[in-house]
Amino acid sequence: MMMSALKITAERIALSGVASCMKFNWVRTGYVVANAAGMMAKYFWSRPSATSPQPYNGGASSGSNQGPTNKALAAAVADRIKALREADPGNTKPVPADLVTASGSGLDPHISPAAAEYQVARVAKARGFDPQKVRDSVAQSTEDRQLGFLGERRVNVLRLNLALDAAASK
Repeated sequence: MMMSALKITAERIALSGVASCMKFNWVRTGYVVANAAGMMAKYFWSRPSATSPQPYNGGASSGSNQGPTNKALAAAVADRIKALREADPGNTKPVPADLVTASGSGLDPHISPAAAEYQVARVAKARGFDPQKVRDSVAQSTEDRQLGFLGERRVNVLRLNLALDAAASK
């Protein structure tokens, strides 16, 4: 079946630089939350995007080419760590690298299970959920390695946030 026959219209709308709203056939399906100051505590934060001017812009896919000694990268990582610490001041665990650095393509919003676990307490508190309920949602939104051996296990942040929204509406 040809994609045009599916009549799927996808639209990404930037929401004050904080999130992208995805719509299919003009029905909102979810948000991919970009790491930026002022983000909502009740959502899991995705891996930072390296694309500009809009986050997760497929037309601008490329790595940042910034190495570990790059001052701009070090400043960006420090700012992201600060935002994570301010959003969850009681969390003293080490910040997982994928919450503060972009992927090689600069597009991947998925996070590691460790990055999700780092955020469980903040999200559970903000939603008034038991942390175990949030962990169960994380487990259900965790995808295995591709073909069983490529890449690492990863948490689909969009699916996770949608599942938590659905649980909150029950």
